[in-house]
Amino acid sequence: MQAQQNIDKIIAVVGKNRIILQSELDAQAIEAKKQEPNMTDDAINCNLLQQMVTQKLLVEQADRDSVMVSDDEVEGTLDNRIRYFIRMYGSKENLEKSVGRTVYQLKEDYRDVVKEQMIYEKMLSQVIQNVRVTPAEVRTFYNTIPSDSLPFLPASVQIGQIVIDPPVSAEMDQYAKAKIEGIRKDITEGGKSFEVEAGIYSEDPGSRDNGGRYDGVTRTGGWAPEFVAAAFKLKNGEVSQPIKTKFGYHIIQMIDRKGDEADLRHILIKPQITTVDYKAALDKLDSVRAELISGKITFPEAVGKYSTDENAKRTGGMIQDPNTGSADLEVSKLDPSMILIIDSLTSGQFSHPHVFNTDAGERSCRIVYLVNRTTPHKANMKDDYSKLQEFALNQKKAKKLHEWIMMKLSSYYLKIDPQYLKGCDVLKTWQDVSGAN
Repeated sequence: MQAQQNIDKIIAVVGKNRIILQSELDAQAIEAKKQEPNMTDDAINCNLLQQMVTQKLLVEQADRDSVMVSDDEVEGTLDNRIRYFIRMYGSKENLEKSVGRTVYQLKEDYRDVVKEQMIYEKMLSQVIQNVRVTPAEVRTFYNTIPSDSLPFLPASVQIGQIVIDPPVSAEMDQYAKAKIEGIRKDITEGGKSFEVEAGIYSEDPGSRDNGGRYDGVTRTGGWAPEFVAAAFKLKNGEVSQPIKTKFGYHIIQMIDRKGDEADLRHILIKPQITTVDYKAALDKLDSVRAELISGKITFPEAVGKYSTDENAKRTGGMIQDPNTGSADLEVSKLDPSMILIIDSLTSGQFSHPHVFNTDAGERSCRIVYLVNRTTPHKANMKDDYSKLQEFALNQKKAKKLHEWIMMKLSSYYLKIDPQYLKGCDVLKTWQDVSGAN
């Protein structure tokens, strides 16, 4: 009896040999349907295939223009994604058990996909890099939207914060250093297992349950520079001297070095923050708040002068949506603790200093600045200029990209399965003007 096999189908060919498979479209369509349950399957397939063809065209153009990403850039992105999934699943073992693949296999599975995505993004940024919108264009965009079609925007806020990390006392810093030195001595002289000691003492939640182990560490994967500099000097089996980074004190054991990639273990001991340290930071924030309220200093000036948040200089202290980069934040998506803080504030007010948990799970101190608050409403120029500016800019970028594609298509081969051209006028037009005809 012959086993029946499901044969994947090529539904589009772009350029020399870039193909799009039925299975790739189907996988994305399942997720898209969850996000847009009211859209028809044909509309979803049309939109997704248009995006997939666009990506292939831009990557093909990148080949012609010699636009590349380095292996180190790809490796760094892969490392960051793997670390994210390890944190999400709780440990490396949990991740590997859940997906049925080792971390090494996962990186190999997604290396080409990630590389193509990075090349696409780099090429896309070149195509639309000079696109801007003027205030007049934003108003024109707004005026072209029928009043009954204006988007209904949920309650949102614009909030900033000034973060001051509690200073570590010299005594607690010395205590942490002495502790890591003692652990190292127990390993190197007392014969204790590095893996066991990491499980007992390490304060790194990302590796503690795995005996302190990280696989596939590279110099460009977002690690602290002092950490990787020390790690890549080690021979297999060797244990480093204590190294200090912004996270605390580490010792590292090299497991296996493979060129510019290494499997290793580490133990992290963080200097403890005392009540006195927190009080010092809160007192400092209290004086900063007094300066802000009296008008002696502006919020951006205070951020630049006092904040210890590494991202503050880039955002001016404003909290941004990590997915869009926008400073307009939907209230319903805020952390409950932040909702409680801003609930008692009116626009222009500053919260009292308080201790909070950072995105990295650390405890620090801050004051929150409520810049603006809106209630659920239809979009308007007065309250939603930045949001409308974003809409107008995205529309202009999409138009620029479409014009670029139409200009380039005659020099490209593009063939799409006729099944996906029905009711999808954009793809039909693209194929008609492409070099396939």
